[in-house]
Amino acid sequence: MIVSALLTSLGINFGLCILFFTLYSVLRKQPSNYEVYMPRLLADGLSQQRRFNLQMLLPTPGWVRRAWQPSEEEMLASAGLDAVVFMRIIILSLRIFCVAGIIGIFVLLPVNCTGNQLASIDFANLTSDSLDVFSISNVNNGSNKLWIHFSAVYIVTVFICCLLYYEYRYISSKRVTYFHSSKPQPHQFTILVRSIPVSVGISVSDSVERFFTQYHPSTYLSHVVVHRTGKIRNLILYLFIPSPRLLKVRGSTICLLTVISLDILIWIKLFPSMREAFAEVRREEIRKKVMLPASGHSKNESNTKKLYKRLIHFRTESPQSKFECGGCCGLFPHKGDLLEQYEKKFEDSEENLRLEQSDTSSAGEEVRAAFVSFKSRYGAATAFHMQQSVNPTQWLTEKAPEPHDVYWPFFSSSFMGRWISKLLVVLACISLTVLFIIPVLFVQGLANLAQLEVWFPFLKSILSITFVSQVITGYLPSLILLLFLKMAPPIMKFLSSIQGYISNSEIEKSACDKVLWFTIWNVFFGNVLSGSVFTQISILLEPKKIPAMLAVSVPAQASFCIAYVVTSGWTSVATELFRMIPFICSLISKPCVRSSDDEVEVPSLPYHKDIPRLLLFGLFGITYFFLAPLIVPFLLIYFCLAYIIYRNQFINVYAPKYETAGKYWPIVHHLMIFSLVLMHAIALGIFTLKKLPLASTLIIPLPVLTLLFNAYCSKRFLPIFTAYSAETLIKKDREDHNDATMAEFFARLETAYFDPALLPIQYSTNYDSRTSPLLPSTEV
Repeated sequence: MIVSALLTSLGINFGLCILFFTLYSVLRKQPSNYEVYMPRLLADGLSQQRRFNLQMLLPTPGWVRRAWQPSEEEMLASAGLDAVVFMRIIILSLRIFCVAGIIGIFVLLPVNCTGNQLASIDFANLTSDSLDVFSISNVNNGSNKLWIHFSAVYIVTVFICCLLYYEYRYISSKRVTYFHSSKPQPHQFTILVRSIPVSVGISVSDSVERFFTQYHPSTYLSHVVVHRTGKIRNLILYLFIPSPRLLKVRGSTICLLTVISLDILIWIKLFPSMREAFAEVRREEIRKKVMLPASGHSKNESNTKKLYKRLIHFRTESPQSKFECGGCCGLFPHKGDLLEQYEKKFEDSEENLRLEQSDTSSAGEEVRAAFVSFKSRYGAATAFHMQQSVNPTQWLTEKAPEPHDVYWPFFSSSFMGRWISKLLVVLACISLTVLFIIPVLFVQGLANLAQLEVWFPFLKSILSITFVSQVITGYLPSLILLLFLKMAPPIMKFLSSIQGYISNSEIEKSACDKVLWFTIWNVFFGNVLSGSVFTQISILLEPKKIPAMLAVSVPAQASFCIAYVVTSGWTSVATELFRMIPFICSLISKPCVRSSDDEVEVPSLPYHKDIPRLLLFGLFGITYFFLAPLIVPFLLIYFCLAYIIYRNQFINVYAPKYETAGKYWPIVHHLMIFSLVLMHAIALGIFTLKKLPLASTLIIPLPVLTLLFNAYCSKRFLPIFTAYSAETLIKKDREDHNDATMAEFFARLETAYFDPALLPIQYSTNYDSRTSPLLPSTEV
């Protein structure tokens, strides 16, 4: 790639960033866009309606100052420890690339430019030069100047290891402090027990009661057996979706087609776990709309009250508001009161649902799994870590997630179903990785103009236009690859959901791992390393020429990395601020849906999508800072933008949905270690091919020492992220010993993990003795 092509890509993305920043600073001030740009403040009642003034139409940078102000402690209190860990990734990257940038730009770059291995730089016509002349490829073979690069590798490695140790220790202490400062939570006192042996004539519940009262008599509190509730969930969905009383959707063909398509997805004859995964996505959207409790009684009362108020509000509305036409998108207006039209249908559905709940609550529908609660955190930890039976395949224990974090469809599949699901997930991930080579090869063809003319000779006249060739080689490859990579996070999250995890947070964490390695393999190895080989396939027939080709081609791929950082980094983070998709959806849905009394939907940050992007750019920077230091300034700009924008999003937009208490940090640490070892491997090859054998020999101890450092960190800090120590648990239990509210907490704990699908439900207006009230009489 020549300099002019990079400048074209830089100009396009810089212009898009300025456009998104300008639109955001204007649109965020409009009251009609509060649900898009500050839903969290709106839900918390912290945003205020302002009178119209001219300043609302002018772009202002005031949001930058407000995003900068909150301290880390304030961020921890409002957004949780996972948000703090996310921001620490950005801070760690900024520290690394500030030092690497100083070394790379002020030391290594001048050394590269003074070489003449490739060609001399024509400063009078700089835009026509290739970016390769700024890389290590331009340094003469055997030159003593390569020792400067050798020293830079050692210095940056030591600096990064020191930072990683400090950050690991810091996050570990934050995790312990966060645990001590938290209020008693149900998952701290509960474990999940699976593979429960059951004798003939004895229910799962009786087996659990008998076992834990016999072997854990002093700490055992209660248990909740898991039931097969897949049919009930589908009945609840059938009961909810068509309800005009709750969703209050006007006559819209779009909404009607959405409901029909969702029904087809739910009832399609797929593998049971896959069908449950589709259903869980649908249930989650319904919960956001109708406040269906996703946990036990700890949140049941407040959610039920909200639902009750909304039902009463709708039933007391004027008749006109119940069948008002649907604006520009309402192609088929309502002809009558939909509430009366569906009333009989709801009554029948509710009766079927109550009968199904009654059948499911029987012992015949019990799953051999149960949530077992204890009187202390230490008691739960002891039961979790100890082997419960002589047979290690029985009474298997694992830590319970938060009640609202439980992924209930997991329990609806059998052991064989879970095993087959895991096998299918592995095969699917491998297939996706292999198939993704196709767009990678296409992108590599676009990045090489000469090769593109060979593949498509009829485009030669068009490609001869300077601006067109610069856009195609400098901007289009990164854009196409970015669009293809957009499909990876949702696919990986779906695959993780059928893999057997019992919590939504574990599903997202697993998806984060999958997306990370999928991206690294395809973008870095598939595109950067093998991409240069694909352009010179003929050389593969002469193995002796491969080292010479790699010595020039591998550093040369840094130009694509720079373009990718600008396209996927700058523009993506600006799009995150502007929230393009939610904004467009808001414009489309406003004429179709009335939401005057609806609860504001507050999203959560998709960590499985954003963390891999940060770590991929970190991999680029660590690996290429000594090969092509020109990449470092672009990375610094990206991480500076990300720091401000994500702080703004945590304040105004995102609210924590699930809390892992910093469990994403080991992923970050291990990827940084992988990046260092990869840098050492490339440095070893480069110094060998550059005919500096002594430097190659002295590089060998570096990856060994790095791996030893990683082993020490794993022994020192990783157990803190796996489980809390006895010292920590007992200290916390003693603090709560004299707390008067613990009795009430233990009373709620006994039903905290009750399956929400088995909770009493009443939605119709037919009140008779057969139905349970929506709220107890004392609460109404």
